[in-house]
Amino acid sequence: MPALDAFYEQLDEHLFRSTPATAGPWDPRAQHGGPPSALLAYAIEQGTPSRPELRLARLTVELMRPVPIADLVTTVRVLRSGRRTELVEAELTAAGQPVMRMTASRVAATPGSVPAVAGDAHPPPLPPPAGPLAWAGAHLDGYMTAVEWRPSSGSVAEPGPAVVWARPTVDLVAGRKPAPVERVLIVADSGSGVSAALDIREWTFVNSDLTVLLHRHPADEWVCLASATTIDADGIGCAHTLLSDRTGELGYGLQTLVVQPRG
Repeated sequence: MPALDAFYEQLDEHLFRSTPATAGPWDPRAQHGGPPSALLAYAIEQGTPSRPELRLARLTVELMRPVPIADLVTTVRVLRSGRRTELVEAELTAAGQPVMRMTASRVAATPGSVPAVAGDAHPPPLPPPAGPLAWAGAHLDGYMTAVEWRPSSGSVAEPGPAVVWARPTVDLVAGRKPAPVERVLIVADSGSGVSAALDIREWTFVNSDLTVLLHRHPADEWVCLASATTIDADGIGCAHTLLSDRTGELGYGLQTLVVQPRG
């Protein structure tokens, strides 16, 4: 596959062409959840007026059906706007069918107005460069190689918690570097894959949603995912991820998992 420089090309205000860089690890015809989640955040920031003090703080994504590698249309509307908070909804459609929806809370930030209380966790140092992440049978010519991965602890090839540093190496939208919150969303949906609790050759664990809560946006291009997964015997799981950058904690990611045997 030729080198790609973006996940999407913007054709008009609401229309985006998906590139092969969005292809997920399990099906080259369907996108990984990270790029379209970030595209919805981009649509919210570009498509709705926002007071300068309002910052995206909580973003919840509903993955309604697989997102095809095709032209996507965004729609955005403000659900509620108050003095200190604002609730916005954005939707992606493909061929007229809704495929992903986001609700996002903007919160007014007032720098220096309250004492800062830092989290107890400290991210590990950024490891040296490593090869691309690879799961058994994974499709690599897409999202997996459009993001640089540097494992820190645990192993994505074996079940259990793991810590991985990640950064996108291509633009979200051609000609425009990802904004800080978009960089987080490009990689946050990988928490369940980073921390797979069961053998991925025998089990699937598809997430039906993703919630990211950020008390601050990242200060640099790297995002650290410290992820763990728990699964109930009834087939419902949860992947939870502590998100950090090189200066400390950013917030958390949470995914609901539908767990089934393969085949």
